[in-house]
Amino acid sequence: MSQFLNEKSRIVFWVLTAWLVLLTSVYSEKILSKSESKTKPIFPEINVYAISNRLTDSHEYSQLNDRLSRFVKRWEVTGATFCITRNGRLIYARSFGWADKEDSLPLEPYHVMRVASVSKLITATAVFKLIESGKLDLGDKVFGKEGILNQPQFLGYKDKRVEDITILNLLNHSGGWTTRWGDHMFIGDVISKELGKELPLSADDYIVFALSKPLHFQPGSRSSYCNIGYVILQRVIEAISGMDYESYVKAEIFEPLNIHDAHISNNWDSLRFENEVRYYEVPEADSIMAFDGSIRKVPRARGGNDVHVLGAAGGWVISPLSLTRFALAIDGKKSFPDILSAKSIESMRNTFNGQFHPLGWRWVHGDGTLWRSGSMAGTSALVVCQPDGYTFTFVANHSPWKGARFPYIVDRYLKRIFPRYIEPLPQKHFFLRK
Repeated sequence: MSQFLNEKSRIVFWVLTAWLVLLTSVYSEKILSKSESKTKPIFPEINVYAISNRLTDSHEYSQLNDRLSRFVKRWEVTGATFCITRNGRLIYARSFGWADKEDSLPLEPYHVMRVASVSKLITATAVFKLIESGKLDLGDKVFGKEGILNQPQFLGYKDKRVEDITILNLLNHSGGWTTRWGDHMFIGDVISKELGKELPLSADDYIVFALSKPLHFQPGSRSSYCNIGYVILQRVIEAISGMDYESYVKAEIFEPLNIHDAHISNNWDSLRFENEVRYYEVPEADSIMAFDGSIRKVPRARGGNDVHVLGAAGGWVISPLSLTRFALAIDGKKSFPDILSAKSIESMRNTFNGQFHPLGWRWVHGDGTLWRSGSMAGTSALVVCQPDGYTFTFVANHSPWKGARFPYIVDRYLKRIFPRYIEPLPQKHFFLRK
């Protein structure tokens, strides 16, 4: 009898031990799953089409609507959208003017528009996604036989200092190029003649041309704003990820954010995306030869400039709503989940005591305000993330005569009207609309 009880006790012991091991394993998997979801958060999907002008038609928005409408008309902007968030909540989104003047289509917040150099902020984020995955480092060399871009077409550089260019240099515009003789990305006709190649040119053609000339300064010695560095970063992203640039950005940035209306722009008006606006310039704007040489004179915004090849430097189209969502995901604030680590976000703000440009951002002000503008023919854009919890997004399908200075005018105007017309806004959350 005693022997039987001892044997029974051993069986119970081993059964209980097995259950304990199983429960521990299940619990560990749940903990790991929660940990992984924190490192790669899933952002809720929003219905951008539910966020229309009608949401701000009520009297509580009338004063701000009137002010912004007057501003848009005063500057003769064809169409413009303003989005305002506070502590991660979209409290205002309204468009003024036309998405398509020829077809009398009013502009709505969900219409997609080119954002010009705001694209650089997207590209910088993509670079840091690669850094966080351990595939890239800010100090990695880009050119030369040991560089990332060591393909034969990139080895015929004229200036040996090219071998010193790092990922950081490209991000903060310290690669050695200036726009002293013009912006590489807007002199395609000149470059095609020098390279003996027919239009349209590829991104590689622009890079090869830049490498065929002496650098204007030693890489890493100072910053000089220039588009070519970000076009090179596009090729770096492709080389490291094994994907084309647009696909990588969509997969690693926009899909996790549930953003589905962002694309690299096409050049011709006839190839606009679904819900994409038409683009307008001032009446006195000169026409130029088409980007592909097929037509002698076209508007810059409708086939003159090669916006598609600008790509990582200035080629994205996106709705102001989605652009706002993206900005909230890289601002470092706890009110909206970030898609990058705190370390990466801080690195993007680094100006090395004001000696260099920040990474992706255009400016980082002394109070911590993050500022990014974009301007080219047919486009004016602005993203401002303030330390007080407010974020402002402005995108227009028109380039006023002030050109690249216009986003600064928009910023000053919003600051001026803030206390009386923006601060009292109702604290609704339009991103929650279904």
